[in-house]
Amino acid sequence: MSVYLNGQFLPLADAKVSVLDRGFVYGDGVYELVPVYSKKPFRLDEHLRRLQGSLDGIRLANPHTTDGWRELILRLVELQDFADQSLYIQVTRGTPVEGQPPRDHAFPKGVPPTVFMFSQPLLTSTPAQKAAGVCAVSAVDNRWLRCNIKAISLLANILLRQQAVDVDCAETVMLRDGFLTEGAASNLFVVKDGVLRAPPPSNLMLTGVTYDVVLELAAANGIPHEMRAITEAEVRGADELWMTSSTKEIMAIVKLDGAPVGAGVPGPLAMRMDGLYQTFKLQVMRV
Repeated sequence: MSVYLNGQFLPLADAKVSVLDRGFVYGDGVYELVPVYSKKPFRLDEHLRRLQGSLDGIRLANPHTTDGWRELILRLVELQDFADQSLYIQVTRGTPVEGQPPRDHAFPKGVPPTVFMFSQPLLTSTPAQKAAGVCAVSAVDNRWLRCNIKAISLLANILLRQQAVDVDCAETVMLRDGFLTEGAASNLFVVKDGVLRAPPPSNLMLTGVTYDVVLELAAANGIPHEMRAITEAEVRGADELWMTSSTKEIMAIVKLDGAPVGAGVPGPLAMRMDGLYQTFKLQVMRV
């Protein structure tokens, strides 16, 4: 596997980063994930804008222009021997130089950021998995208040997601102050009486590419939808509950905390949206 590190394309085994890098010591950095279909990055400009927003959020200068990022990303995509990819970008605040404290909370001065990218095969849910749906658990969203920054320090998300893994479920549905935010590694949608509902973008959640596509498909196909705060009672009383991401796509949650969601099977709107999404992939993502 070829990766990119600080100006070089090289084999993964040869990529080395200092143990004093602030990404390693502090989790001081941001990341971005770009789905790639048939070696074509999907909505790359939007991803790079989100990366810029995350960099601005942690007060770290962008090491590349948009055109510079695009050139590097396209080259890395072409170096892989698989067509559908999940391309990971990470930018950290770098490594303190000689004469600076090796560990100091204050930003180091005059230090170049560490830029790392790699790509792995993009594996999406199978039709059989979508037909069965998945189970989820709920938990209090106890993360910080800047969840719209795509920060590499994901320990809170990892611990929340592990609560689902521990009971053989796929996701943790997070609730803050009685309202739905998102999943530990996904966005969430609620369906009630034929209306698709989504929590609106805010500092308490990170909206993904699939989140945007679902809302665009709903608007283009006359599916009633709204973006507003969703209560815990609405989540538990939903006819349908979905998790969405680049890998899960549209995945119905059919059981929450051991109780069935709606009829306990993937609902009609989830199946319709998945069909629209698959058509969208063929017509848009692969052209």
